[in-house]
Amino acid sequence: MRTNIVLDDKLVSEAFKHAKVKTKKDLVHIALQEFVENHRRKNMLDLIGKVELDPDYDHKKLRERVRDVSG
Repeated sequence: MRTNIVLDDKLVSEAFKHAKVKTKKDLVHIALQEFVENHRRKNMLDLIGKVELDPDYDHKKLRERVRDVSG
């Protein structure tokens, strides 16, 4: 989607210091991705106390399996 926006030059300069991208388009894309991911994470936090996990669930064992498969 093509759009024209006015960006804060100081904020853009600061963002470029933290991102490994060269274009404003890529910078905005990363910012939008992180914005969405942060809100998804926040929505998951809303589930605290509402979801019951299997008492035998071992997240550490799962991480070890993923690490073994990825090399």
